[in-house]
Amino acid sequence: MNKEALSRAAAEARGLAIDAVHACSSGHLGLPLGCADLGAVLFGEGLRFNPAAPKWLNRDRFILSAGHGSMFIYSWLHLAGFKVSSQDVADFRKLHSITPGHPEFDETEGVEATTGPLGQGVGNAVGYALSGKRAAARYNTADHTIFDHHVVALAGDGCLQEGVAQEAIAFAGHNQLDNLILIYDSNDVTLDAMADKTQGWDSEAYFKSLKWDAVTVDGHDMDAFLSAFTAAKAGSGKPTVIIAKTEIGRGIPQVAGTASAHGEGGANFSEEARKGLGLPEQTFFVSDETKAYFAAQTETKIDAFNEWQATYDSWAVAHPELASELEDSVAKVVPTDLSDQIPAFGDDYADATRGSGGVVINAVAKAMPSVITGSADLFGSTKNYLKEEGDFTARNPTARNIWFGIREHGMGAICNGVAYDGLFRISGATFCVFADYLRPSIRIAGLAKLPVTYILTHDSVGVGEDGPTHQPVETVSGLRVIPNLDVIRPGDQEEVAGAYICAMERLDGPTALIFSRQKVVSLHEFASVQTRRDGVAKGAYILKKEEGDLECIILATGSEVGHAVEAAKEIGGGARVVSAPCLERFDRQSAEYQAEVLPASCTKRVAIEAGVSGLWYKYVGLEGKVVGIDRFGISAPGNVVMDELGVNATGVVKALR
Repeated sequence: MNKEALSRAAAEARGLAIDAVHACSSGHLGLPLGCADLGAVLFGEGLRFNPAAPKWLNRDRFILSAGHGSMFIYSWLHLAGFKVSSQDVADFRKLHSITPGHPEFDETEGVEATTGPLGQGVGNAVGYALSGKRAAARYNTADHTIFDHHVVALAGDGCLQEGVAQEAIAFAGHNQLDNLILIYDSNDVTLDAMADKTQGWDSEAYFKSLKWDAVTVDGHDMDAFLSAFTAAKAGSGKPTVIIAKTEIGRGIPQVAGTASAHGEGGANFSEEARKGLGLPEQTFFVSDETKAYFAAQTETKIDAFNEWQATYDSWAVAHPELASELEDSVAKVVPTDLSDQIPAFGDDYADATRGSGGVVINAVAKAMPSVITGSADLFGSTKNYLKEEGDFTARNPTARNIWFGIREHGMGAICNGVAYDGLFRISGATFCVFADYLRPSIRIAGLAKLPVTYILTHDSVGVGEDGPTHQPVETVSGLRVIPNLDVIRPGDQEEVAGAYICAMERLDGPTALIFSRQKVVSLHEFASVQTRRDGVAKGAYILKKEEGDLECIILATGSEVGHAVEAAKEIGGGARVVSAPCLERFDRQSAEYQAEVLPASCTKRVAIEAGVSGLWYKYVGLEGKVVGIDRFGISAPGNVVMDELGVNATGVVKALR
């Protein structure tokens, strides 16, 4: 290790952070300064990457879970040769820059995850590690190693106090994800105060109790940190945490080691700090010596990449089917005949949509080897278990069923990590009412445009006897207001098939599939198999066309579509029924199509959904009515609850009349 070069680089990285935060009077200096010595070792010696091929399949993945310290990663990406220029660093937090306030996936080359909400990055790293373990088991052969990379995350006390991180840490230890290295920036400080105000744990004992290896080092001793990092990479069959004792804000004596160093306050002392670090007056300074050091390191890294590429090419020739599968997975290829590979259900099929969902996901998994799925200890209820595909464990990493345990938030963050890695198409399942436990992860998936699928069953008061604690009324509408999330609530088995096809074909954001616990009626009487499947893709479609002049329109989703068609029969031939499984998809259709389904001339409209009514007025208008539930549910059989709350055909007829 060239300690002189790395010490110089650490000082200059501190200078970049100080200058960037001072220039915009905004940001977080504590971590970039306190962890600069760790960054020098990681990006100078420890991590495997190639700046010229930032998505190299076998690179080490580095996730800055403590995303508020974003100038840490921007500085080191700049120094290490990624496409983050000096001007980009100077444009920190400015409009349309590639150096936003918190790291954002696909905005900045070398950023592996959108981080900032504390703890999320730890969960993302666990997802990356899960993906890496499965990829190695699936694609490595006796003669060719395609995947042997590590996943490295840097987190602080803020991350580790969050429950999402602790859920993910427990999952990683239980599944022995020994390709995961967590660096804990243990500086004894949180934002408001010294850390002992809110925590008093023995961090080594905590991690060891969860089947991790743990070691504590001086985070400013480069030799000690590199030794610990090298040992962690060598592996012991467990994930490793390196507890790095650091001084927050190191380099600005006026605030170093205190809570005041967390934010931008230390930038007020920038001139004195720069002098203390031995930096010239020139801001955003990087010495020729540092540039030469990283240029030489890059040449070495490119050599390693070229050696791997030769191995990959040899493997692809020897194993063309595996190579084709991997290339399709990375490219997120979806079979053009996916609908044909999902057998049509019989007209007499009668089950809950969670049941038909189980049938469909198994057909999809057969057609797409990249598909994996998991559940929060609810496979028996959510019905998304892949038959004959095994359970993911340390001993069986090629299996396709992930047992997340009762950890919804951790499941969400882990699913995001798998999606960031981009090798597999993942879904996670729980009861719909518990979507709020993983809502922050769903929100990030929408922001980062991740193709994660959420399978949310037991979708309404139709759950029945479990009562209002388990009967979601606001949850589906609450999900619909998350930007870039498609929420699909299918009305029968063929709409379920269409919903899964939509989820697989959508590559620029997540999809929530909302399934019932209770049986639903088949809609074959009103539309063909293909019409129902294609109708989901359009978001809403005419399920039952009026006979004669159009007099009224009934809109419905999920189990309530059955009530809508019953009501239409009672109303008479002028009633049109529109099945609207996905309002977001309908909103993306052309104005012409929307007008065809919901002509402005017909203002007599009623929507029915077993949930809060507010969002539906966008579609029925102020003159329309909504048969919904603007209160909590009741403990009774599901059909009794529906009738008691007026969510039935009678309620629709009454509203129309």
